[in-house]
Amino acid sequence: MDRETLIERLTAENEEFRRLRDEHKQHDHALEALKGTTPLSADQQWRITELKKLKLMAKDRMEAIIRHASSRVAV
Repeated sequence: MDRETLIERLTAENEEFRRLRDEHKQHDHALEALKGTTPLSADQQWRITELKKLKLMAKDRMEAIIRHASSRVAV
C-alpha cells in the first residue's frame, strides 16, 4: 500500500490520526495568520514558536502512527 492510500485509510479509520491531522491544519492556519502581522509583539513571537512546536508534535505522532500501520500492512 502506498503512503497516500495509507494516510487516506488512517484518516477514515483512526480517530487519533484524524484529530491530529485537524490539529496540525489548525495550527498551520493560526501560524499563517500570525506571520501576516508586522511588527510582531513579544506575545505573538512566543505564540509562533508555540504553534510550531505543536505542529511538530502532531506531525511526529502522525508519522509514528503511519510507521506502525505500515509495518502491520507489510506483515
